[in-house]
Amino acid sequence: MVQQFKRIGVLTSGGDAPGMNAAVRAVVRQARDHDVEVMAIYEGYKGLIEGNVRLFDMRDVSNIINHGGTILYSARSPEFKTEEGMQKAIDTCKKHGIEGIVTIGGDGTFRGATDLSRRGIPCIGVPGTIDNDIASTDYTIGYDTAMNTAIQMVDRLRDTCESHFRCNVVEIMGRNSGYIALNVGLATGAAQIVVNELPFDEERMYDEILIGKKRGKRHYIIMVSEGMQGYAEKLTENIQLHTGVETRFTRLGHVVRGGSPTLRDRVIASRMGIAAVNLLLEGRSNMVICMHGEDIEALDIEYALTIDHMYKGKIKEGELERYSIDDIQSMRHYCAKKAADFKTLYNQALDISQ
Repeated sequence: MVQQFKRIGVLTSGGDAPGMNAAVRAVVRQARDHDVEVMAIYEGYKGLIEGNVRLFDMRDVSNIINHGGTILYSARSPEFKTEEGMQKAIDTCKKHGIEGIVTIGGDGTFRGATDLSRRGIPCIGVPGTIDNDIASTDYTIGYDTAMNTAIQMVDRLRDTCESHFRCNVVEIMGRNSGYIALNVGLATGAAQIVVNELPFDEERMYDEILIGKKRGKRHYIIMVSEGMQGYAEKLTENIQLHTGVETRFTRLGHVVRGGSPTLRDRVIASRMGIAAVNLLLEGRSNMVICMHGEDIEALDIEYALTIDHMYKGKIKEGELERYSIDDIQSMRHYCAKKAADFKTLYNQALDISQ
């Protein structure tokens, strides 16, 4: 390993996620183990623009691995998207001797990291979002904790549904990604799961609820992804209208973002934080840490963002021109497999839902 830095920075940006603190802790400890100082950048890119930074030592990251949220806080920064804001951020780096940055967050965080890397500030991205909606990685920090929190809440809803012979339509976070809804729905035995990635047969759901009712079934959980944008409330009314089963609506909301991170989130966040520092010390830049299976790997951030755009059907005109035919085919194969795996799990969940 070639040490090329005296001081690096670390920031968290976008929505908070359990395990971010574990990643920050790993970054600081791994850097200090190689005699590299770490500047804590508070409130993400907003703090970088405003110079809200402080030198961290080992004591600053003691006893934080079990804490939810992020001790570095997070904030939106429209100014960072401007050239003037970008220059202020670079000026902060120069003023405080920050020679590289580990950025922890979602796709917006990675776009900011790319902008800084292009302007001479090497950045490594670490995926931190409960939504697991970064297509280039199988896993994002906070995802496991959010699912486990949601499971506990839905299990409690099931108890009261059973007691009162009710159906409960549960809307769960995830932005436009249905991963949390799908896995929590499967894990809690939901009668139906509604995600915007796949078509949903509402009439068939009514028939299955009525069949269950004749068999003596007393509770129904219908899991709906946040990405359906208001559909859950309408569905609540329709279920009661078509089946006669008393139906309530529950939005789990931001509570699934909080809480002490699970073992899996602590371990993966730590592994990713270590890998990010190692990449910087190797002289690498504009990379994102990804998890494929149980392997921690690194991809070029722009390549990773292109995969994400392809998977979500948001490829911009000319975006693929920088890649070879083989690269494009590889991306398409990866996205097709990811979508197929999602569909397979969805079908399996429905197969055992009644």
